[in-house]
Amino acid sequence: MTPGWTWGYDRYDPERERLLEALCTLGNGRFATRGSAPECTAGGPHYPGTYLAGCYDRLTSVVAGEQVENEDLVNLPNWTLLRYRCLPDDGPTGDWLTPDSGELRHYDVRLDLRAGVLTRRQFFEDARGRGLRVSHIRVVHMGDSGLAAQCTLFRAYGWSGSVEVRSVLDGAVTNAGVERYRHLDGRHLTDHRAGFEPDGVAWVSCRTVDPGIRIAMAVRTVTRPARSAREAATGTGTVQTYRLPIAPRRSARVVKTLALHTSMDRPAADPLSTATEVIARAPDFPGLVAAHKAAWRRVWEQGELHVPGEAGRILRLHAFHLLQTLSPHTADLDVGVPARGLHGEAYRGHVFWDELFVLPHLDLHFPEVARALLMYRHRRLPAAREAARLAGRQGAMYPWQSASSGREETQVLHLNPRSGRWLADRSRLQRHVGSAIAYNVWRYAQATGDRGFLHSAGAEILLEVARHWAGSATFDPVLGRYRIRGVMGPDEFHDAYPDATVPGIDDNAYTNATAAWVLARGLDLLGELAGARRSELSEQLSLDDLELARWEDVSRRMYVPFHQGVVSQFEGYGELAELDWERCRARYGDIRRLDRILEAEGDTVNRYQASKQADTLMLGYLFRPEELHDLFGRLGYALDDEVWRATVSYYLRRTSHGSTLSSLVHGWVLARQKGPEAWRYCEEALLADVADVQGGTTGEGVHLGAMAGTIDLVERGITGLETGPEGLRVAPVPLAEIPRFTFTLCVGHHRGVRLRILPGRLAVKVPASPADPIAVVLPGDRKVTVAPGQERWFRL
Repeated sequence: MTPGWTWGYDRYDPERERLLEALCTLGNGRFATRGSAPECTAGGPHYPGTYLAGCYDRLTSVVAGEQVENEDLVNLPNWTLLRYRCLPDDGPTGDWLTPDSGELRHYDVRLDLRAGVLTRRQFFEDARGRGLRVSHIRVVHMGDSGLAAQCTLFRAYGWSGSVEVRSVLDGAVTNAGVERYRHLDGRHLTDHRAGFEPDGVAWVSCRTVDPGIRIAMAVRTVTRPARSAREAATGTGTVQTYRLPIAPRRSARVVKTLALHTSMDRPAADPLSTATEVIARAPDFPGLVAAHKAAWRRVWEQGELHVPGEAGRILRLHAFHLLQTLSPHTADLDVGVPARGLHGEAYRGHVFWDELFVLPHLDLHFPEVARALLMYRHRRLPAAREAARLAGRQGAMYPWQSASSGREETQVLHLNPRSGRWLADRSRLQRHVGSAIAYNVWRYAQATGDRGFLHSAGAEILLEVARHWAGSATFDPVLGRYRIRGVMGPDEFHDAYPDATVPGIDDNAYTNATAAWVLARGLDLLGELAGARRSELSEQLSLDDLELARWEDVSRRMYVPFHQGVVSQFEGYGELAELDWERCRARYGDIRRLDRILEAEGDTVNRYQASKQADTLMLGYLFRPEELHDLFGRLGYALDDEVWRATVSYYLRRTSHGSTLSSLVHGWVLARQKGPEAWRYCEEALLADVADVQGGTTGEGVHLGAMAGTIDLVERGITGLETGPEGLRVAPVPLAEIPRFTFTLCVGHHRGVRLRILPGRLAVKVPASPADPIAVVLPGDRKVTVAPGQERWFRL
């Protein structure tokens, strides 16, 4: 393994095992398997899990005396389980061995990021000095999205006999990976059947409770030396038991190869028949691994990023997990961006707004995947329209949490683990998710040049979100402006005014400003459409001149509150009480989840000028300073550098960073300002998952938005990179801690355009095909071209 391409752990720590499992997850964009020890079932420090993109199930639970309905990403049968124990010739049968056994002497886990291979090595030794070395190698095939495999090698030291191995296919699994959800029903699989086929093939089939997705797993177990198994089927799975001879110079090997198929697959076919047919012809382990590595090489060619040092190694890990969740295979699926990846059950596998941080990277490297993720939103446009209609609104009102159908999946109650109380969850008031989706549509089209999408499915999304905002805004004759009331901003701490009897706050600056931006882009889009298409779209959406006149008016007269010379997070924010931050830190230590702390104390964060995460400052993440100036200028507000710097400084002092996205956004905004604190926040974003800065959350699933966002921080943030109709625009804002790096990207029809950034210098290399040159705009609006097959260096 290449050092810069390796992630690993050299000791067994039960307290960190679930973190290891999440960060050593293997996937291919269709399904993923946590990096759990094959010897272990769920319980204590261990939580095996396999998750299929888009495979959700809906159950009703009784919580705090109420019936609560939740849709969860389903934990599928555990195909990795492999139990073993030693049967020495000169002694009694040993115990079943696991990392928790007292005989464990050595434990080492290595993840090869370049090849997508997980290797786990353990050494056990009993009181008589008899040793057993066990090595597991696992892959989830990046080439064939239905296959995975695990090879286990046993070596004896100081004894002879045999090792008894049980290869298990365990369908008796539940969703139990998040402690906060322990009161919810997690039994998502039913109607189990299990059996065997010739040549060591075992299978299990089942279905989800609702809507009844059929799932089949077939596992072929092959041993060396070859031995027949004692086979037993349980009500929910299979067990194949082998006795393999072993000696100091005579090793034993067990290979489990998995085929996974479901009724979600296309073309439609019986999942069990397909799985057993596929496993019968699956390659042997060396052939399967060779093809898997070749597939990863092709993926890395498109997602190449080279940053020196430890920061580069972490960024590579982030890219690895992003590509395992959203790979080229994802382009063929009807799925969104799961906020916690396919790595665990946190957030129930739901789709939030995290694509806002993920799609910019995919736009530059895997535009087909980005387009597919936007089509997930388009297919759920009817559900968003229906949600708006039921709320008495027009247009499309996308849900804060989405899953299979596009209906609102945000829980109505959430548990505060600090107080043990179940509280009303008002997160569904975060209507700004619609603006994020519209923004993604526009930026995708700008970055890729895919005007066909923008003028068809993209137009429908963007225009219907614009219509929703125009209808949601109400005119205030006193202010002479339009207002949006009763919402939540990205902050999430503030879901109501102090002592209010109704939820929501008014005129969240981020919500109002992005709503105005969406309306302006909707008008721009209609303006650029040709006559026939504009007429067709206007007729399809029943748009008339009167409605468009309102869009124009709202887009120019939306209210954005200010106080003390800074942009207010929402109307009345500046009138809230100031929090004694130093006292809180001294008393509570980690105050990221200040909302939970105060609620447990009988107080509420709604009373204070305290934000969980970047809210107003999100505007500085989405828009370059000149874009932000133009946006506020259209609204009739002056937002110069001085006001924006004051706004940034104001909220830096009042944010607890209870979300991994917060440090990312603050680092991005400060880097654009060349602020001295930029690296502090960038580094925290880099370490968010690998150091588990939120204290146990990473083990429940990685934070995909933050991971993708750190990569994008380098590729777009530091370089000031934009791709669009004029070509490639670069305006670096150097970050001393990352002075040089290289990455490839797509520019128009060109794949594999390479940028190299060094202090004060930039190189652009264009592949030989296609034949057209690439235009590059350098700082100071210097315009140059780079011919196909050429690499040019420029001073910055």
